[in-house]
Amino acid sequence: MTRAWNFSAGPATLPLAVLQQAQKEFTDWHGIGASIVEVSHRGPAFSGVIADAEADLRELLAIPENYRVLFLQGGASLQFAQVPMNLANGKSSNHIVTGTWSQKAYKEAARLGAASLAASTEEGGQFKKLPAIERLQFDSNAAYVHLCTNETIHGIEVHEAYEARLHAALAAAAPGVPLVADMSSHILSRPLDVSRYGLIYAGAQKNVGPSGVTLVIVRNDLLDGTKNNVPTQLLYRNQADNGSMLNTPATFSIYMAGLVFKWLKGQGGLKAMAAANQEKARRLYEALDHSKGFYRACIEDANCRSIMNVPFNLPTPELEAQFVKESESAGFIGLKGHKSVGGIRASLYNAVPLEAVDALLRFMEKFAAAHRPEK
Repeated sequence: MTRAWNFSAGPATLPLAVLQQAQKEFTDWHGIGASIVEVSHRGPAFSGVIADAEADLRELLAIPENYRVLFLQGGASLQFAQVPMNLANGKSSNHIVTGTWSQKAYKEAARLGAASLAASTEEGGQFKKLPAIERLQFDSNAAYVHLCTNETIHGIEVHEAYEARLHAALAAAAPGVPLVADMSSHILSRPLDVSRYGLIYAGAQKNVGPSGVTLVIVRNDLLDGTKNNVPTQLLYRNQADNGSMLNTPATFSIYMAGLVFKWLKGQGGLKAMAAANQEKARRLYEALDHSKGFYRACIEDANCRSIMNVPFNLPTPELEAQFVKESESAGFIGLKGHKSVGGIRASLYNAVPLEAVDALLRFMEKFAAAHRPEK
């Protein structure tokens, strides 16, 4: 079987070993005579699966004991509403807007109550950078500050140095106001200091597993005190008290996520993944920057270039369409940019091997040689 080089932004490629393991045990999970997706979520088989998944996730991210892990449904987009419904309690939320997803979260919070901007880097409908720390306008009375730490569409990432400065600035300007982060497209790509955040959420379909489950990591104190009339299923406290099984959870997605967590541990954990991801991104950005203008990275500032999602442009939209067409014929999928911005985008998630990046670089070199405008 020939598998394509998959650079899709999400749902994204999964580790081949995980897919093969799931295939092997899908019709008869561990000798029970049934698939894990056919048995009760409250039975011993699945109870073990979800318990193992949580334990492995806690180990990978070094999640402190005073945080709960929830396996929810509805995607990260539902969290744009669920977060303010649970945390706002009549207060305003404060937002750092650096791309499409943080902007959507801001607009959804504003629909449900008061919301203010700590900063927005939008210029002419585009996002190209992170805001300067000293220009952030934190609301000391806000219920929380929200940001997206990796903007999948625009290719902007909050790296560790910026994250540390942001955490320190928030603590100084608005003591006690928790930081909430959408980490959908780079969670598990590198080590993370969970204690800097009050709540983290992430859709699974990038580095965690197939779509259908959403991770929420929430500090215990934020589970209590909700004064709003939050629907039963959307109340974090209810989900936490019921082990994410207030109703039937996304059993297949949780099972697959659990396999991915074990695969990550087998690869050496998140430090090893960070090193591999940095090398993949380094090779691709280097090729873009040394292409003599034929390929142009959308984000120029290396301090906020995404390691996971690399959008770039060619000289014309027509060449970009030809690039996508020829890349598909050459065995690549998922390179077309998001419909809202166009261009090309290569997503370099954990399961994308270095060999795939090298293959892409060879294709890019040949394409440029064949299509570079005559001088």
